[in-house]
Amino acid sequence: MAHAIRGSLNMVILSFTFFLLLNLSHNFACAFTSQDYSNALDKSIRFFEGQRSGKLPANQRLKWRADSGMSDGSGYHVDLVGGYYDAGDNVKFGLPMAFTTTLLAWSVIEFGSSMHSQLNNAKAAIRWSTDYLLKAATASPDTLYVQVGDPNQDHRCWERPEDMDTPRNVYKVSPQNPGSDVAAETAAALAAASIVFKDSDPSYSSTLLRTAQKVFAFADKYRGSYSDSLSSVVCPFYCSYSGYNDELLWGASWLHRASKDSSYLAYIQSNGQTMGANDDDYSFSWDDKRPGTKIILSKDFLEKSTQEFQAYKVHSDNYICSLIPGSPSFQAQYTPGGLLYKGSESNLQYVTSSSFLLITYAKYLRSNGGAVSCGSSRFPAERLIEIAKKQVDYILGDNPAKISYMVGFGQKYPLRVHHRGSSLPSVNAHPGHIGCNDGFQSLNSGSPNPNVLVGAIVGGPDSRDNFEDDRNNYQQSEPATYINAPLVGALAFLSAESTPK
Repeated sequence: MAHAIRGSLNMVILSFTFFLLLNLSHNFACAFTSQDYSNALDKSIRFFEGQRSGKLPANQRLKWRADSGMSDGSGYHVDLVGGYYDAGDNVKFGLPMAFTTTLLAWSVIEFGSSMHSQLNNAKAAIRWSTDYLLKAATASPDTLYVQVGDPNQDHRCWERPEDMDTPRNVYKVSPQNPGSDVAAETAAALAAASIVFKDSDPSYSSTLLRTAQKVFAFADKYRGSYSDSLSSVVCPFYCSYSGYNDELLWGASWLHRASKDSSYLAYIQSNGQTMGANDDDYSFSWDDKRPGTKIILSKDFLEKSTQEFQAYKVHSDNYICSLIPGSPSFQAQYTPGGLLYKGSESNLQYVTSSSFLLITYAKYLRSNGGAVSCGSSRFPAERLIEIAKKQVDYILGDNPAKISYMVGFGQKYPLRVHHRGSSLPSVNAHPGHIGCNDGFQSLNSGSPNPNVLVGAIVGGPDSRDNFEDDRNNYQQSEPATYINAPLVGALAFLSAESTPK
């Protein structure tokens, strides 16, 4: 009996040792290097080429795409060719496109020096959008064009953007039908982009800033939500659930940073209280800008000791504290595998935006040796980076399912992405027209997408870390520009921060 117990004990010790070794090897296997992050950065930017609308340039790298939407706006006597399709459909939605642009620009502003060979590609991704936004903002006086395509009609078809024959209706906001939310976000995008191009293309930068100021004045003067003005063509797709005050304060914050014009500082001081400055909100997305605004304004307090912005540091801390396990004010939900979880539909958008804010705030804190105050606890910048890195690593494959949620990165990644152009044969492979209903065979097929949408981040797994690689499960398998945009900055930072192989 003693021999049996000893034998069992030895087996337990051996099993435990093996378990430890297995976990150690797992950790080493999933320790991403600087080169891994650089590779992911390259792909995360390349994805935007798959979302392009308009005439594609000679240096287009995703060769399965071709020109599309070449007459957008023509029925309304305006040129609205260009811009991005938001996700897996063929509609150009202004609110998420502008937010995507702001976040891409912010990524370059903070971490462009770490992008190296990818910097020009990142700037090209920004310019593809700002060229379109400039046209949308200047085509008609006191008007901002905010959408091309009827989403209700578009979603009834499964066809390549190159084949689109659904109505390309054009939608706008105006003094009579205001849209302060989409207009102020457009102003934020143009202002942020003006910083990106200030040295490399001063003339373009000036145009961006000048237009941003005009669009912001329009947004502020004619107040109202575009959801009320445009109703069923933007809702429920990109309804402005948070209202428009968050965008007005966000837009003013970017114009303050881009222009150094004291009038924007005065605007923030006089309007901040009524526009959400004191609201602690825990979700940063294309709809709700409040956490991002707090972070960007806290920069002036942390780096320049601008006392007017001290309160924004306090509220930035509140947001960050909510994400830190062990913090007295911790309230975020994480999956058993460690992924931040906000909701069942396109959850990774919140993961990438939160990771970007964590890393950006850590950068600001490092500038003056500051820390995050969570009640009686204090957390250094390194703790924020550690949390963000864990989220990015989860996306790249360090997760229970051992799958990368970035298409084309790693050994295993989603093959049946909910994306029309990727799931249908390319124009090169099938030059003939594929009609509205003919594509549903591809949607419902179990076969992998014929065209790899390199760099796309999909919606991601559920609250239990389960993922269904199914084209029909759009909640999990659909990519979007605003999922990728903040990840660009996070990957650039990690590529510089991590140890090379």
